[in-house]
This record gives sequence, C-alpha cells and structure tokens, in this order.
Amino acid sequence: MNSTLRLTAAISLASLLPLSALAADSKGSVEVVHWWTSGGEKAAVDVLKAQVEKDGFTWKDGAVAGGGGATAMTVLKSRAVAGNPPGIAQIKGPDIQDWASTGLLDSDVLKDVAKAENWDGLLEKKVADTVKFEGDYVAVPVNIHRVNWLWINPEVFKKAGIAKPPTTLDEFYAAAEKLKAAGFIPLAHGGQPWQDSTVFEAVVLSVMGADGYKKAMVDLDNATLTGPQMVKALTELKKIATYMDADGKGQDWNLEAAKVINGKAGMQVMGDWAKSEWTLAKKVAGQDYQCVPFPGTDKAFTYNIDSLVVFKQKDAGTSAGQQDIAKVVMGQDFQKLFSSNKGSIPVRKDMLADMAGHGFDACAQTSAKDFLADAQTGGLQPSMAHNMATNLAVQGAFFDVVTNYINDPKADPADAAKKLGAAIQAAQ
Repeated sequence: MNSTLRLTAAISLASLLPLSALAADSKGSVEVVHWWTSGGEKAAVDVLKAQVEKDGFTWKDGAVAGGGGATAMTVLKSRAVAGNPPGIAQIKGPDIQDWASTGLLDSDVLKDVAKAENWDGLLEKKVADTVKFEGDYVAVPVNIHRVNWLWINPEVFKKAGIAKPPTTLDEFYAAAEKLKAAGFIPLAHGGQPWQDSTVFEAVVLSVMGADGYKKAMVDLDNATLTGPQMVKALTELKKIATYMDADGKGQDWNLEAAKVINGKAGMQVMGDWAKSEWTLAKKVAGQDYQCVPFPGTDKAFTYNIDSLVVFKQKDAGTSAGQQDIAKVVMGQDFQKLFSSNKGSIPVRKDMLADMAGHGFDACAQTSAKDFLADAQTGGLQPSMAHNMATNLAVQGAFFDVVTNYINDPKADPADAAKKLGAAIQAAQ
C-alpha cells in the first residue's frame, strides 16, 4: 500500500466526524501545530506569533518537541482521526500531497491571498509545486533551508593547525585527524536516524553528484541504489562515522551544535537551521563561525522547505486567521525576520536576488546565490532526510538501513547497498 493510501485509510474516519470550530476571539483564533522548539527556532516562530496577535488574532501554540517532526506527525494524525485537526500545521514535501488527497486540506482559503500577493510570480517553480495540490495552494511556504552545510569553529581549526575549510573528502579526513590529535571532537553528531541520514545524503551528493543523487534519492532507481557509486558513498560514510562524537548517541542536533559553538568540537554537518543556534549565542557569521558546502557539494543544493498547511475549518474567524498568517508569512518583513532568526533564506525570488540589500549575512547570501544558480543547472535537489524527496515510508527505509549500517562496525558497504535497494523497493 502506498503512502497516500495508508494516510487515507488512517484518517478516513475523520470524514464521519465534524471538523472542530476553534473558539474565536475578537477576530479569530488559530491553532498552529509545529516542531520549532529549539532556542533559535522558538525565537523564529515567536516572530510570527507576535505579528498575528498584533493583527488581532489569537495564536494557539501547538509546539511538539522533536527536531525531525515525527512526533508532531503522530499527534497530527491522531487529531485528524478524532475529527479535530488544527487550523494550521507544519507539513513538508510529498506529505503535503498525501494529506491533500484525503480531502482534509482547504484548497479555497488561500486562493484570494495567493492571487493578490502574486505567489506564482514570487516563488521558484519547485517551491510553488511543493505547496500546491492539483494546481491550488494548500499551504504557504515559510522559508528555504540548505541542508548540505558544514559548520566550522575557526578558532578550533586554528588551534588544531588547520589552515582552511575542507573542500574535498580527503581534506575533510585530514582536518578530522588534526582535530582528533589536538583533543577536539572532529565531527559533532547526534546519533538519531534523521541526523545519520543528513550526513549520508551529503556524502551521496559528494560522491555521486546531483544527477546521481536524484536517481538514488528522488527517482529511487534500484540500479543506482545498489551500484558501485552507492557502495563508494557508503564506504566514505563509514570512514566519516569514525570521526563522529562518541557521546552523541541519541543527542538532539542543537546540543551537538553547542559543542561546536563552545569550542569542544570542530565541525558539524547540519542544515542551516544550525545557524539559529550560533545567532542565539551572539556569534557572527564569517568571524566566529564558518559555513561552507559539505566537501564536494559546492555545485549542488539540497533543500528543505518549511511549509504551513491549512486544514478545513467551519469557523469563519479561523479561516480569516489562516489567511492573515499566510499574508504575514509571505510578506517581506516576516521573511526577513523569520529567516534571520531561523538561519534559512526567504522563499521570495525578489529577496533572494538582493540578500545584501535586505541585510542578510554572508552565509545567507551564499545560500541564496547558490539556490538561484542551482535552480537553473539541475543542482537543486530535495532532501531525502528532511521529508522533501519522498514519502515517510520510503524515508523510514533509508533511515533504518543507514543507521544500522553506521552503528555496525562490521557492516559491509556492498551488502548495505543491497539492503538499501531491497528496503526501498519494499517500502514503495
């Protein structure tokens, strides 16, 4: 059974139950389910909440802890089965299409907003397509994250005698050896499945290029998943794992980011939401920390788009609140404030083309420049590890194979590639 059918079956009972009407205050009340709960993320979402409340609506916060969003999705499905979905929820990638196919998302409430604000003209096609269902917007895109970043503490590098950030895997290993010899953790890493796969997909991108990545992670081509290039990528992943934080098992990503920020570790592979932790610590991009593409991936950009879907509601005040949130989210002021706090870049093409003019830092300027360039060359690819490339069932198969492989010192790369191909085929 495919993901859409599974989701439809899981929540079909919702059609027999009335959609809840949230109690409206003066203008309306909207419950928002999300997983922006780390320090930097909370600062970012507070920006949206403050603006919505300033507009006269009541924001009911439905934050659910868990960086990967799996817990939030479990909560959301339970709410849907009970006929009590929130007004808005954070959902990403192909999952938006799966939810829309159930009939629970509202394809009408955003029409006037999207037309008046010219969303089709403002958004890169890949972004717009992500938040549409059968040609209509069912979600508002919040921001764009680059996933294939390497975060570096330059002071730690200096103490370890490393002259510059690594641009190849060989340079990465050389830097990791020097960090290890100097008593630092080479690579801060929390051993959670989604974090394991964040590193994995960066390695696949480095070894196989954007075309190979697309065949493996997006097209799910079995020959590519089990072929010699995948075996090489898994071999490199195994070597990288030897430099990972020995105390990182089960650690949240922001706790691992803190080790780099505090000078205990030299590097971290993580999406640009990691910058929110550096910002929260009052560190300056290009001075206190460096952000560079993961070695070998400077011509590619794996993206993760945060989006807020709108659920059908009977209460007119809630619908008005949904529209207000959509307007605020797509406005230039919010796009600047939110991405500055979150570490991401705006979804608006006009802002991406003039990041310096909008006051964004060096990391964000590089990210926007690469996003626009890679959109034209094919280097722009959806992140598998962050719900953008495939459905949750297939993503779960990737997670299981990759995490088991990383944690088994005796695991063979060729055997792991075969297991990966078989697991993906079974999950489709």
